[in-house]
Amino acid sequence: MERQILHVDVNNAFLSWTAIDMLKKGSKIDIREIPAVIGGDESKRSGIVLAKSMKAKECGVKTAETIYQARIKCPGIKIFPSNFKVYREYSNKLYQLLSEYTDKIERFSIDECFLDMTQYLMNDTLLNKGKEINKRVKKELGFTVNVGVAHNKLLAKMASDFTKPDRVHTLFENEIPNKMWTLPVSELFMLGKRTVPKLYNMQIRTIGDLAKTDKKLLQNKFGKHGIMMWEYANGIDNSEVKYLKEKPKGIGNSVTLPEDVSNIEKLEEILLALTEQVTYRLRKEKMMAKVVNVQLRNKDFVDTSHQRKMLNATANTKEIYHHAKELLEQMYIKGTPIRLIGVRVDDLTDKEEMQISLFNDDKNEKQEKLDKTIDKLKEKYGYNLITRAGKMDVENLIKFRKDDVK
Repeated sequence: MERQILHVDVNNAFLSWTAIDMLKKGSKIDIREIPAVIGGDESKRSGIVLAKSMKAKECGVKTAETIYQARIKCPGIKIFPSNFKVYREYSNKLYQLLSEYTDKIERFSIDECFLDMTQYLMNDTLLNKGKEINKRVKKELGFTVNVGVAHNKLLAKMASDFTKPDRVHTLFENEIPNKMWTLPVSELFMLGKRTVPKLYNMQIRTIGDLAKTDKKLLQNKFGKHGIMMWEYANGIDNSEVKYLKEKPKGIGNSVTLPEDVSNIEKLEEILLALTEQVTYRLRKEKMMAKVVNVQLRNKDFVDTSHQRKMLNATANTKEIYHHAKELLEQMYIKGTPIRLIGVRVDDLTDKEEMQISLFNDDKNEKQEKLDKTIDKLKEKYGYNLITRAGKMDVENLIKFRKDDVK
């Protein structure tokens, strides 16, 4: 199965996170919009710039230079101290949001994550998920990210480093010649600074030049590193997303529809498909939910959402869909064209820790056994092979438009 990998990279993380924290505490100034840097102790000439705003960059300020040098270039610049407690807080918030999409997340650094989406796309597309994450981070967390969309970690990482900020880029195998080979060889991931002059001496100046160089020649010159350089230049990377299992705080799924839908019966069918995907993940995590949330976005991009706390925690598809359907009926205004619909479950708890309700009956037990059987069949024969009768006609509707990639 072809791997489906995303790389999420926070734009100007330390400065953005400091700005958000200051605004929440009552600051009237967004330091992202003025000449500002995050730096070390200014009383020491050795204090360096850790992050800079766009205004500071326009003055010529560079990351890793001294605060003293930054002040010479930009006399009115504002200096703010780093706060790694705040950075960890926002890094964790990002991780929790990403954990709604997959449980295979590698924290590559405090502001970067790889996501293995191979088993979690359901009926969605990787590009659509990348765009959705990009929009949700900005709306819900207040900062922006670049998202790289590819079939391996290397290409996803390279894609996220294309034009910034707040962009989603693909780098699939057929796009390597036009998008990657034209870049300077120094842009190749994991290529050391000392290696670049040596490659220049070999007349290798672009990634494309490196990709077309004889592999044995590179091996003789650089050893194992030469083989790796050649493979990376050709987009070859078989490394796995190295993840540590962490329980999600919420699980959700949404779909941007290829055409506006104003028929509530059709919306209910789509809601059933989404609920089935969400509850499948819920059961896979061996968790149960107490809160159900339904989101709608109309043709004018106005969002509304309703949520409900259930009497008992559950992972039962039928029960969660029942509540989601009632929420949809409460909030939907007849005839309104809907562009996006989503369902989410929150207030999660481990199934083992959850006491069995006194009101549990044979019907719930039978439904739980049915859900487990369907899950096993999906895992063995493919997610889309087994489906509920209520969503048979919706598979063709949940197809996503291939919007132009930024």
